[in-house]
Amino acid sequence: MNLANKITLIRVLLVPVFMVVFYLDSAYSTYIAAAIFIIASLTDTLDGYIARSRNMVTNFGKFVDPLADKVLVSAALISLVELGKIPGWIVVVIIAREFTITGFRVIAASEGITIAASPLGKFKTITQLIAIIALLINNFPFSYISLPFDLIMLYVSLFFTIISGIDYIYKNKHVLRIGEK
Repeated sequence: MNLANKITLIRVLLVPVFMVVFYLDSAYSTYIAAAIFIIASLTDTLDGYIARSRNMVTNFGKFVDPLADKVLVSAALISLVELGKIPGWIVVVIIAREFTITGFRVIAASEGITIAASPLGKFKTITQLIAIIALLINNFPFSYISLPFDLIMLYVSLFFTIISGIDYIYKNKHVLRIGEK
């Protein structure tokens, strides 16, 4: 197993650590969980950089890396719903988009087609991560000036989740052979 894949596995292993810390009965548990979430999120950038720069791209990495990202983000979003910090319907839309695009990629891969991530998809990911972190740290420091930055970023990420999903399918509709009988 190469270094990039080991880093990806660290991200997978950080998900249960994040969850345990998130649910600790402590005034600071969500802040510590946010720190773990940030570290886990940064491993995504690191493993991708190492895999590409050292020619360590593997099928295992292609499978586990996006799975690790989706599990981390889904765990955080679902936990935030449980705390009543975000509406459940937003999480359903976000997760439905991820299932849809993952299924779409599976179909493309079965046809021998590799579809690269789009700039909109990357922006979607960044806005989701910022929203989750802001929600985990109770909108600090914006709460002191009554600016709901966490919720603004949540809705911005929802917008980019929807738009990037539509863009992804539209630009690659040939994979589904839309219009064929």
